[in-house]
Amino acid sequence: MGESFGSWKMGNDAELMKYLSSVNIACGFHAGDATTMRETIELAIEHGIAIGGHPSYPDLQGFGRRAMALSTQEVYDVVLYQISAIKGICEASGGKLHHIKPHGALYNQAAKDKNLAESISKAIKSLDENLILYGLSGSYLIIEAEKIGLTTASEVFADRTYQADGSLTPRTEPNALIHNTKKAISQVLQMIQEQTVTTTNGEKVSLKCETICIHGDGENAVEFAKEINKSLIQNGITIGNP
Repeated sequence: MGESFGSWKMGNDAELMKYLSSVNIACGFHAGDATTMRETIELAIEHGIAIGGHPSYPDLQGFGRRAMALSTQEVYDVVLYQISAIKGICEASGGKLHHIKPHGALYNQAAKDKNLAESISKAIKSLDENLILYGLSGSYLIIEAEKIGLTTASEVFADRTYQADGSLTPRTEPNALIHNTKKAISQVLQMIQEQTVTTTNGEKVSLKCETICIHGDGENAVEFAKEINKSLIQNGITIGNP
């Protein structure tokens, strides 16, 4: 959410919020700016949705999806900077920051890199130890956050495919994204009900499903959110927050 700038606004945010229980709002380093952050936070407050910060590498040109070779101290600093900003805007707007979910390449690298995951976790805890870290199920993000006493939520994806090691298929590969609504719903229900996901090679791998991500910039984002919300309710699954 909030992945736009100034007078140029993405059209999906307000519609998406009708079907969500939490949002991850860009903090300015891959997208977003001060005004967009405030407006998106106010929209989330209006809808009664849990607000999360979405810090990234400092990479506007690459939308935060390019790997960077920052030191662990630099990662700590850029994460602390971004979550400090969104926490302050949130509180000034009468809301409360609920969680942190790293974005893009930072998320994917930290999922496999113990030291990066530790730096992110320490930055979060240094600002507010009550913030929840949303991280890829089974990854170092979850392990390192829990190691220092943070509450975590293991995240799964409705609109992405998975590899045999439980990681997401890189966006550079043609089968990385799920475009079909029925397939997205089927994957979500499997992840919730079986705690497994079927990988691109047809194998099932175990995961822990506590929060489900739908990318707001996806071409079918609103349809996915609406239909997944409907399907969860029809299957007796309660939609809430960790």
